[in-house]
Amino acid sequence: MASPNRKPTEAELSLLTILWEIGPATVRQVHQAHNDALPDQQHIGYTTVLKILQIMHEKNLVVRDERQRAHIYAPSESAVQTQSSLVTDLVQKAFNGSLSQLVMRAIGNSTNANEISDIRTMLDELEQRETV
Repeated sequence: MASPNRKPTEAELSLLTILWEIGPATVRQVHQAHNDALPDQQHIGYTTVLKILQIMHEKNLVVRDERQRAHIYAPSESAVQTQSSLVTDLVQKAFNGSLSQLVMRAIGNSTNANEISDIRTMLDELEQRETV
C-alpha cells in the first residue's frame, strides 16, 4: 500500500484514474483523455499534465518507461491497492479507526436504490462466508 507521503492529490488521482482506464500512455494521450473526460469543464494544459506526471513519478505513484522518445507512464499500483490505502487513511483520520462508522455514514448518505441493493448483496455474501 502507498505510504502516507505517497497519497495522491485530487489532480494526481484524476490522472491515475485515466491511466487505470486506458493503460500505459504518453503525456499526450493522458492529456487528451483527461480533457475528453471533462468536456464541460476548463481543460488543463499539456505542460500541466506533464508536470503532474513528473511529480507523480518522483512520488512513485507512476512508473516511467524512457526507452522511447515519448515517455510512457503507468500506475505503480492497481486501482484497488490505491483505493484500499485511501480508505484505510480515511478511516484512521475521519472515523477514529472505525470501519463500521465509515460504512454507516456511507449507507446513510446513499439515496440510490441500486447502491443500497448492491450493499445488501455484499453484506449477505460476507455473512454467508462467515457461516461456512
